[in-house]
Amino acid sequence: MTEPLDLARLQRRLAAFAAARNWQPYHTPKNLAAALSVEASELVEIFQWLTPEESARVMADPGTAHRVTDEVADVLAYLLQFCDVLGINPLTALDAKIARNEQRFPEPEPEGGPDDRQLPEF
Repeated sequence: MTEPLDLARLQRRLAAFAAARNWQPYHTPKNLAAALSVEASELVEIFQWLTPEESARVMADPGTAHRVTDEVADVLAYLLQFCDVLGINPLTALDAKIARNEQRFPEPEPEGGPDDRQLPEF
């Protein structure tokens, strides 16, 4: 039986893959950030000249869907390696960022202000 996928296991697998090939000397924060940027750019390239409607249907074409999926995997792999090297828990970082954004960008008040809220009818 295989172990369920989770970020920590994938990070360990990526680290073991790099260690087996002696790539750690090249996996500096600077190099990993650059590689992450390159892979994100390759993802953008797929969508570069598509209309918004075409971009929404990109996964309908198996060849393009495969390219998108591979680039997403590359971006995530480099992000996880970057986080591992710097000791960042990506889920904790995301959770904290969402909490800060909830404070910075509160939900808008309904039109007319707080006293004009529509109450549910029972």
